[in-house]
Amino acid sequence: MILDNFAVPPDNRYFEDYTPGHVYEFGSITVSEAEIIEFARRFDPQYFHVDPNRATASRFGGIIASGWHTIGLAMRLYVDHYLSHVASLASPGVDEIRWPNPVRPGDSLRIRVTILEARPSRSKPDRGIVRARLEAMNQRDELVLSMTAISILGRREMATLPSPE
Repeated sequence: MILDNFAVPPDNRYFEDYTPGHVYEFGSITVSEAEIIEFARRFDPQYFHVDPNRATASRFGGIIASGWHTIGLAMRLYVDHYLSHVASLASPGVDEIRWPNPVRPGDSLRIRVTILEARPSRSKPDRGIVRARLEAMNQRDELVLSMTAISILGRREMATLPSPE
């Protein structure tokens, strides 16, 4: 079953609210050709990202977004809708990044996040580790990004304990 929201808002979301097996969908964000070219000029200036004429003759048949730009777009949705705004303690990284289909000008993306694992930290009891499969799809339901994200989140139980005097 796909959910469109958590039981609690991001401003009150802690480790305990991330249940393995739950799947959420959020979106959308639309990207323009100008945004694709601007990002690529700064960070990934390959011709199929920055030169419309050469890109038309490429195997892609036109401008496509850098995969790193695609991650940035998905990250915006991930932070706005999925990640806790009060208990996020950073991330040690992501695994298995794939870009199976290109993002094109005018595409609108949404994300699907599947919680794979949520476990309390063994060394730091005030937090937990959540592994989630993040997938981004365009308006044609084509998968444009998949990766496994790892988040470190504060625990509600620890946040509500009185501080030692």
